[in-house]
Amino acid sequence: MIDYSTFEKIDLRIGTILSAKPFPEAKKPAYQLEIDFGPLGVFHSSAQITRRYKLNELKNRQVIAVVNIGIRKVANFESQCLVLGAKEGDSVILLAPESKLPNGQQIL
Repeated sequence: MIDYSTFEKIDLRIGTILSAKPFPEAKKPAYQLEIDFGPLGVFHSSAQITRRYKLNELKNRQVIAVVNIGIRKVANFESQCLVLGAKEGDSVILLAPESKLPNGQQIL
């Protein structure tokens, strides 16, 4: 268990995927995503979502991500945020808002 003050430090935001490309250097199948978080800027992320999503399905899709997690080096790529998803079998379903929201909108 964590206390609520620890949870409050997690900065969850809405972003829109600008581009997605293959990431053959990753140990597990993944894509490199470029995500627009509005006033926060554009972040890059590595996402293991290749089983459920094709590259052409990702552009303009809104996602929810942790934006204050720091940089994580994945092979030769710097992942700047953590895109959230739920595991279903051997694939991941991206978490997204029910309706379109402004990029950078904070999740409360």
